Amino acid sequence: MKFGTDGVRGVANSELTAEFALRLGRAAARVLSTDGASSVVLGGDTRVSTPMLEAALAAGFAAEGVDVRHLGVVPTPAVAFAAQRSGAMGAMVSASHNPYRDNGIKLFATGGVKLTDDIEAAIERELDAMQPPIGQPGRIAALGDAAPGRDGPGGDEIADYVDHVVAIAEGRAASTLRIVVDAANGAASALARTVFERVGADVVVIGDEPDGTNINEACGATNPATVAKAVLAHGADVGIALDGDADRLIAVDHTGRVVDGDHIIAIAALDLMARGLLANDTVVVTTMTNLGFHHAMRAAGVAVVTTDVGDRYVLEALADGGHVLGGEQSGHVIFADHATTGDGMLTAVALLDIIGRSGRSLADLAAAAMTSLPQVLVNVEVSERVPDVAELLAADVARLESELAGSGRVLLRPSGTEPLVRVMVEAATAAVADRVADDLASVVRARFT
Repeated sequence: MKFGTDGVRGVANSELTAEFALRLGRAAARVLSTDGASSVVLGGDTRVSTPMLEAALAAGFAAEGVDVRHLGVVPTPAVAFAAQRSGAMGAMVSASHNPYRDNGIKLFATGGVKLTDDIEAAIERELDAMQPPIGQPGRIAALGDAAPGRDGPGGDEIADYVDHVVAIAEGRAASTLRIVVDAANGAASALARTVFERVGADVVVIGDEPDGTNINEACGATNPATVAKAVLAHGADVGIALDGDADRLIAVDHTGRVVDGDHIIAIAALDLMARGLLANDTVVVTTMTNLGFHHAMRAAGVAVVTTDVGDRYVLEALADGGHVLGGEQSGHVIFADHATTGDGMLTAVALLDIIGRSGRSLADLAAAAMTSLPQVLVNVEVSERVPDVAELLAADVARLESELAGSGRVLLRPSGTEPLVRVMVEAATAAVADRVADDLASVVRARFT
């Protein structure tokens, strides 16, 4: 099993086993503790398989002499925050927005920092060294006389994390707003109400009754229709839909209309720029960001840096350029002055604060920030992952882009976590985007299924 765009991920107890989690814990400890870190903070989401994998991962770290502090069921950004505050490594057991049968492991280097490609490669080499040839018993080097790490509960990390999230509003209250929060029956289920009530909002929480198998099931950021329906039913001003590990969000305005990551980033960029807080007058986004975002930022005098898909690439560009805001259309939004990773609840609090200070509705802010070009995204299931699909079908992409004559674009990329190829087309009209996307999706199916 290899690292994808955000850790390792697979079907729990089949592709992602307890045995693998144990080896990954040992390999990660060997690579990540070379900078002197002696402890790891460990969290997980609400999947039925998470306790099993978390126990195995903890055993792997402890076997290498690393102390393990368990945070329990917490959002991924809470793990990153705790690692940053304590100078520890971090590990999160979650498959984010995937169905409950899947699970995953996300790792953070010392200080809550996402892993670089080089570090991931080093961990994979350690894993390969531990994996014996087929038919031969494994021989993982033991520690000898060295003591194993201690394994126990964390301390006040979660209370500190809640304080940290609320603090982005700088004490301003959202008392005029009624909001619906969909916790996706996931990692934020126990914290969402506390966070948003702390900023003064009138809060309705849904998707906060996890049972081990209902995470992301017809709820959360991948199913915003659920929170939209609740917004209309409760007469709310804003809807917030988190994903399974709460590192991203999708918002909904009072009419039930979806406000995606592009719009949220645009709103935040314009607000920060107006207050003189947008470092370098620059924002960082990915290749999936809508062309309408680029047009809006250009008109506002905001420079745009574009990276490959994946919030870790956004984080790298933010750090390299000294920028403070970036993210993805999917709802990963990074306020680099406040967090080392995307944080759905922190972003939501920041968005509510903008609404409160401006006195404008989310619908008004989103419409003024940018206008999206029609965009079609088709996920094509393939028989196995095709990492070089863009190169293999470059001629087909060029043919279809020439048909758009500069009025749109075509993007073809493999999923980093699933056997999928993502076809994205933007065009002047939805009809043209649909036609071009269907054409390219048919080519993918013919070649790879």
